[in-house]
Amino acid sequence: MDPTILSRILTAETLAFHIIWATIGVGVPVFISLAEAWGIYKKDPHYILMARRWTRGFVITVAVGVVTGTSIGLMLSLLWPRFMQLAGNVISLPLFLETFAFFFEAIFLGIYLYTWDRFKKPVIHWLTSIPIIIGSSLSAVFITTVNAFMNTPAGFRLENGELTDIRPLEAMFNPATPSKVAHVLSSSYVTCAFLLGGIAAYFLLKGRNLEYHKKALKMTMVAGLVLAVATAVAGDLSGKFLAKHVPEKLAAAEWHFETRREAPLILGGYLDENNEVRGAVKIPWALSILGKGSPDGEIIGLNEFPEEERPPLYLHYLFDGMVLIGTYLILISALFLYAWWRKKNPWNRWLLRGIVWGAPLSFLAIELGWMYAEVGRQPWIIRGVMRVEDAATTADHVGLLLMVFSLLYVALAVIAVSVLIRLFRHKGPEKEMEERRIIL
Repeated sequence: MDPTILSRILTAETLAFHIIWATIGVGVPVFISLAEAWGIYKKDPHYILMARRWTRGFVITVAVGVVTGTSIGLMLSLLWPRFMQLAGNVISLPLFLETFAFFFEAIFLGIYLYTWDRFKKPVIHWLTSIPIIIGSSLSAVFITTVNAFMNTPAGFRLENGELTDIRPLEAMFNPATPSKVAHVLSSSYVTCAFLLGGIAAYFLLKGRNLEYHKKALKMTMVAGLVLAVATAVAGDLSGKFLAKHVPEKLAAAEWHFETRREAPLILGGYLDENNEVRGAVKIPWALSILGKGSPDGEIIGLNEFPEEERPPLYLHYLFDGMVLIGTYLILISALFLYAWWRKKNPWNRWLLRGIVWGAPLSFLAIELGWMYAEVGRQPWIIRGVMRVEDAATTADHVGLLLMVFSLLYVALAVIAVSVLIRLFRHKGPEKEMEERRIIL
């Protein structure tokens, strides 16, 4: 098989696997800190125990995230050498800062992990969780700026096929950075809210540790609703960015071929042999509102671009998947909180099942989002500067690397899941509270 295709497969596999652990690494520290702070404020040992238990699981995911993150670094060097040769000097600053942010997080994670009950004032221990949040979030910010640069390259001049007059800060803070960073952070946080909430809902369905898991579910669903709405707002900002800076990606996602005003948003459907949309739900003016903030906004059509520079049209289904899952997360969390507020049995089994489903669906939305971001840039690896086939390695052993790393990811997944199950299987929250004195 062609080395370029194999390189794309291996890179996609690595990113798809890494994004799971990276998302947990960015989002879970926020809820660990929130649980401990609320437990100290309310003098409630259940919340302190949440922070303890979530931290133990978080450490395992960090270890896997380190391995997969290192694999991505290897992919850049081994599979995309000409990309690194061309752009390495431009993107080296955020890559270095990402490593620094991880070290910053790791140092304070060690301090946080090994100083439970060692301070007379528990708030001092809680304060050590703040640098973990800062480090993990900054790590995501810096690596996202690299991806943003690939979509809207800036901070250089292209002369004779080489990048000159390099301005690293301008490259980092390119036009795509604000909307992309906002979307990455908010989606990571909301995904972890539903991950932890889904776990609590699952154990409530099993009838185990009701008080502890009810408190966990309430906290995560309050945060989940706020963060799901914030993610929708970030998505709206992303839509307006795409309409202005990368119109072909938005047009491909919405099967929007002709430039027009009052453009509808298309959900579902399929394209016939003439690229006519069939069987879709069309929301009048919604694409113009998403892209330009006005029903009369003009949205550039895909026919304005050469066929060889258009993204693949299956982007439409990736975009629809994100939108539908985001809407589902808002609705299920709002429904739970409404039932709780109105005292209409928020522990209804169907409602709890809906929250459990929110956990895998939120991770699916993360995967769809990254696929949309990467595939939507095709055929470019650096939009308008370098095509994918010009960046890939020409080596003959990419297939062997694909096999080796595929086995590595399977092994990591099995080991990590097995360790996490064993970590919590034999000792539930109530039993652990009996065995441990939690200082408030």
